[in-house]
Amino acid sequence: MPTYAALVLVVPRYGTASLADVMPALLAALRVPGEDDRIGLDLAGVRRICLLLVDGLGAQALAEHPDTAPFLSALAGPTLTAGFPSTTAASLSSLGTGRPPGEHGIVGYLLAVPGHDRVMNVLQWRLHGPGPAVDLLSDVVPEHFQPAPTAFERAEADGVRVSRIGPAFQERSGLTRAALRGGQFRASHSAGDLAAEAAAMLRHDGRVLTYAYHGDLDLTGHLRGPATDAWTLDLANVDRLAAAIAERLPSDAALVVTADHGMVEVTERIDVDAAPDLLAGVRLVGGEPRARHVYARAGAAADVLAVWQASLGDGFAVVPREEAIASGWFGPTVSATAHQLIGDVVAAARGSGGLVRRGAEPLQSSLIGHHGSLTAGEMMVPLLVGRP
Repeated sequence: MPTYAALVLVVPRYGTASLADVMPALLAALRVPGEDDRIGLDLAGVRRICLLLVDGLGAQALAEHPDTAPFLSALAGPTLTAGFPSTTAASLSSLGTGRPPGEHGIVGYLLAVPGHDRVMNVLQWRLHGPGPAVDLLSDVVPEHFQPAPTAFERAEADGVRVSRIGPAFQERSGLTRAALRGGQFRASHSAGDLAAEAAAMLRHDGRVLTYAYHGDLDLTGHLRGPATDAWTLDLANVDRLAAAIAERLPSDAALVVTADHGMVEVTERIDVDAAPDLLAGVRLVGGEPRARHVYARAGAAADVLAVWQASLGDGFAVVPREEAIASGWFGPTVSATAHQLIGDVVAAARGSGGLVRRGAEPLQSSLIGHHGSLTAGEMMVPLLVGRP
């Protein structure tokens, strides 16, 4: 069996250089009271900001393709960590609220929510797995699940003109309602449309905050792999998109580019559904292949932990809930709500392995590119600033 013990897992840098620190820094630049720039961005004189979120743009991958992305590669800025897990639902929630996962409660992609015998898909806000599709928007109300004001709401309350631009389905999604609500939503239909809408929003007078989401790079990485020509060509498109927005910036504006996670190729797959020992004593399996939440039956947590540790060996960091919390994976503070949503056992990949479920998750199990764990390729994301 390959040994991965020498691979260092990246602990999120909450409070200094994580995705949860981005929006407080931008709001501080816009002089919103009570907000703090913990990153140290140079945004003096800026009154209008466009935050471009490129789904799946890892800092390592960007650094490996300077010729493909010359505009982005020429921009300056620090490298941040995502939170844990390094997945879209958790990361966008950290970005939108300015809080780590342990505080906003969206601690994974598939989560066991009280009162249900299946996990909830947080991106769709519905039950996942065999059985009828069940929408949970009225049962697990997003605004109650995450009741704290988002960064967009905090900015809007202080008079900042706030807009969010993205695919139409995001406007009233559960994730948007929970962690990205606030301001005006503008649907975009293509990369060009996204750039045009962002530029139009930045032309408004006064203080302006525009959030623009672009997801094509992540989709290509999942389906084709993050080391393919297809991914590289999409990176070139992202570079042109960012340049198009920058070319249209007013004199007192800034373009800030970041990502929710990186991506790695999974080459070793362990099918949890085909391993009876891994399912013994297990009530539900959540998370995703690179970062699993394992919810044990009453009284079985210790046995489940022992079996998963012995079966997975050095390829995965397999720890009990309390150790993951104490290690700071979910943030310095973990709320009571978040605590019960974290698995009794948490398994994070060290190498190129993935804990797939071909029976319960056939589509996800077939993907080439994945993310979610604490490796540098998944955790490190850029924070780039462009000024006119």
